[in-house]
Amino acid sequence: MSDSNTTDYTNPSTFILLGIPGLEVAHIWISIPFCSMYVIAVLGNFSILCIVKMTPILHGPMCYFLCMLAVTDLALSTSILPKMLSIFWFNSREIDFSACLTQMYFIHCFSAVESGILAAMAFDRYVAICHPLRHSTILTNPVVTKIGFAVLLRSSILVLPNPFLVRRCPYYRISIIPHTYCEHIAVVKLACTDISASNYYGLSLAFFITGLDVAFITVSYIQILRAVL
Repeated sequence: MSDSNTTDYTNPSTFILLGIPGLEVAHIWISIPFCSMYVIAVLGNFSILCIVKMTPILHGPMCYFLCMLAVTDLALSTSILPKMLSIFWFNSREIDFSACLTQMYFIHCFSAVESGILAAMAFDRYVAICHPLRHSTILTNPVVTKIGFAVLLRSSILVLPNPFLVRRCPYYRISIIPHTYCEHIAVVKLACTDISASNYYGLSLAFFITGLDVAFITVSYIQILRAVL
């Protein structure tokens, strides 16, 4: 490897996204299902938002959570798919270092928000089935708004240190990511220093956000099944 490839410094100007290594000749064909899914996701989620807005009978906690999930899904897919399609269609592989960290942050943030909203929806179903007479008094509109804000605030704050930990690492001058987007582990592996802090924090996020949400959802549906049976 040449010296230019091994010289390290902090914050390289750009990363190179390879797309799907080994399938470069098929990128155009691979882009078709991804583009179709993105269009369906945009149209479907916008349809949900419009239907809920125009139908007063749907103005309830479950539909509000569904709208939050639709907005989150739009944001998450938009964080990934446009750059992915530009790689497939125009061979636009370069991504600015700051843009890469921004994409990484939004992907993890909206993934955490989606996990939290699913947990909130499970709680709504638990109250509706196990305590039906108290559902309207427990999950009022202000409470639903506070839950949505709390989920967003939790995800934004907990994920925020991630890009800063990545930014402080020194990288090789030419940094190639064998993915279609800035995946956290793939970016961290390019650093030429100890990456244990970033790895430990990433694992902690997976446990404290996704792990706890999955456990909460599981407990909620176990209680629902017990009430039904």
